[in-house]
Amino acid sequence: MFFFVSFFHLATAALCLFWLTKPAVESVQLWSPEVVTAVYGGSVKVLCHYDPEFSKHTKYWCKGKIYDFCTIVVKTPRNRQSARNFITDDREKGFFTITMTYLDHSDEDMYWCVIAQTGRNIYTGVRLFISNAGNYSDPILFLFVLISRWPVLRWILFIVMFCGLVPTLMLARRIKTTGKIWLH
Repeated sequence: MFFFVSFFHLATAALCLFWLTKPAVESVQLWSPEVVTAVYGGSVKVLCHYDPEFSKHTKYWCKGKIYDFCTIVVKTPRNRQSARNFITDDREKGFFTITMTYLDHSDEDMYWCVIAQTGRNIYTGVRLFISNAGNYSDPILFLFVLISRWPVLRWILFIVMFCGLVPTLMLARRIKTTGKIWLH
């Protein structure tokens, strides 16, 4: 009985550790924040970091729920811009920056940081929320903000689970050695 309980808890802990060390981004070649919140009428900057091997590739920012059907908003080279959107590429530091100004509720959508290449482009998604006053009264907005903090929250969850695991293992060992539960 004790062996099964111990093995079960160790396997659970190992799975949790594997889950926690898994990267929080989809690609190691291109990464950005998953969720960005900005204020109506204001501006927002989004940094899309990329691997140095892509420094000379064309980068762009497109809008749409599904990447394959997104519409290009701004595109490099020569820092092409639209009326309210700008893109700059810092090749030495390995990131491109998108600046969106005079934000409107119609700007709230899914956006994509994209590196153009032969074959399939490299891309990662950024969900943009527009807030009226910077509060999280909308439950959907709160949920997405919470998800954007997931890398930190999962470590907190791991610590809480671990704190529950140690007393359980101690209790299982006590039951095995004495055959009964002692409560103080």
